[in-house]
Amino acid sequence: GGPEVQHVAFQLVRRNTEAAGLADVVVCNSFLEAEATAFELFPDILPIGPLLADPGKPVGQFLPEDARCLGWLDAHPDGSVVYVAFGTSTVFEPRQFRELAEGLELTGRPFLWVVRPDFTSGAGIGKAWFDEFEGRVAGKGMVVSWCSQQQVLAHRAVACFVSHCGWNSTMEGVRNGVPFLCWSRLKVDQYTNRSYICDIWMTGLAVSPGDDGVVTREEVNTKLGQVMGDHGIAERARVLRDAARRSLGEGGSSYENFKRFINLLKE
Repeated sequence: GGPEVQHVAFQLVRRNTEAAGLADVVVCNSFLEAEATAFELFPDILPIGPLLADPGKPVGQFLPEDARCLGWLDAHPDGSVVYVAFGTSTVFEPRQFRELAEGLELTGRPFLWVVRPDFTSGAGIGKAWFDEFEGRVAGKGMVVSWCSQQQVLAHRAVACFVSHCGWNSTMEGVRNGVPFLCWSRLKVDQYTNRSYICDIWMTGLAVSPGDDGVVTREEVNTKLGQVMGDHGIAERARVLRDAARRSLGEGGSSYENFKRFINLLKE
């Protein structure tokens, strides 16, 4: 993000840090097995996640959801679709937007891409160019302005999640055992989350920008091929998914921490 966004993000982190220092206990949306070393260092943090909304009862919507995408996914084989979404605030410069679009096209793989109306900066992408792109990928790719990400990531057809690595998106991907292609844009928690995905959990890879800061279409194509062709990444994603689910079950780490939290409220 630009300087203004970075300033807002810094102030948010600063206020959160100050507030945490005043608390007896900090409850967080994670689970013990995901960050065991960190929780050993900070025993006053209670991980009770991964917390996900009921798919049938969303707690809020940034934009109206396009329900067609679930039917579109139903028509595709298991583990074949690339899901691309960058959250509510990521903005791409027009050149980077085109490189991403043409990189997805270059893969030849089916993809579901969430493109908010404000996804590009400046003059944005011309309607003629985007209409032509959608025409070229018709039948192979689907572009929507918003969708039920939780339901999409839980779908059997989804094989990879191209993500900005915001924490909610990270936990949703982990909970559903989906490998990641990390494309972090905002220097707050996203780069730390990317490090967990790529270096600690080893459930994904990260894109590498060129010297000019642009991730090329060739890089998109190459990295998606690597992620989707790496059986080790897929297996580790499944193992982490199973650990997340166990943590929520009776006797699991998050289950017990939530009971502890309730008892603290009663004191």
